[in-house]
Amino acid sequence: MHILVTGATGTLGKAVVPTLLRTGHTVRALSREAHSGRDVEWVWGDLTSGKGVYSAVRGVDAIIHLATFARKSHRAGSVDVAGTTVLLDAAKEAGVPHLVFTSIVGVDQAATGYLVDKLEAERLIRESGIGWTILRCTTFHQHLDQLLRELAAACPAIPVDRTLPWQSVDRSEVAVYLTDLVAAGPERGVIEYGGPEVIGMDAVVRPWLQAKRLRRLLLPVRYPGGRWAAQRAGWHTTDATPLGRITWHDHLFPEPPEPSDDFAIEHTASPTSPATQPDLDPNAHVYGGDDGYERPTRT
Repeated sequence: MHILVTGATGTLGKAVVPTLLRTGHTVRALSREAHSGRDVEWVWGDLTSGKGVYSAVRGVDAIIHLATFARKSHRAGSVDVAGTTVLLDAAKEAGVPHLVFTSIVGVDQAATGYLVDKLEAERLIRESGIGWTILRCTTFHQHLDQLLRELAAACPAIPVDRTLPWQSVDRSEVAVYLTDLVAAGPERGVIEYGGPEVIGMDAVVRPWLQAKRLRRLLLPVRYPGGRWAAQRAGWHTTDATPLGRITWHDHLFPEPPEPSDDFAIEHTASPTSPATQPDLDPNAHVYGGDDGYERPTRT
């Protein structure tokens, strides 16, 4: 299948694109930034303005819509609402038969802040008239990891709300599940997918500190606000099946891969490989946008 992916540079997109390629699909990725690569067809497009979107959807068999932008200061131009509207209009015009959208477990019960946009996007998709599948996921291990990094960096003691349940899931497993969903065709239904276990905040923080080799005091607190009230009520957990298999502990302490017989050959760089060339800027790094949506470039 020829599949368009929005949000290909985001947390989930970075796992979805290689998974699609490994399973034999061809991938077209929509982005506001210039990218290059032999395996992926990168196309320029702006979801909020619609520029480039109509041409990006032509000729594809399905769309996996991952792009999102959750910052409060950008809600007026939300990618989840305005961008989804543009994408649906383009998909209908091009006759794309299937759109898969990723949402959040509990969005229908805890529709506050950013989740209001997610729920509205779900409504737009359900009423669009094209084939659709909505996959609601629990928190990714990777997002929970980032939350703890921010807490550890900001505070000498990590504030821990022991009333919060967590059911994080690994993005690699979500990517595989999404690939199966897009290949199966439109479900016209909402599916939930969560991690293999529900654990408390202590079971999240203590092994994380061990894995990062950090020492921090744990300060018992109760996080305020509607977002955490919803988490406390268990609205962002699910007992739907199937569930992921990679636990939070597995994520923090992964088993080392077993080398194959061709290990030496596979890991020997050719004379022209970048690995054998001088590193002109060892501090240079490339980062993706916020969950696949890059900020507009100022001119």
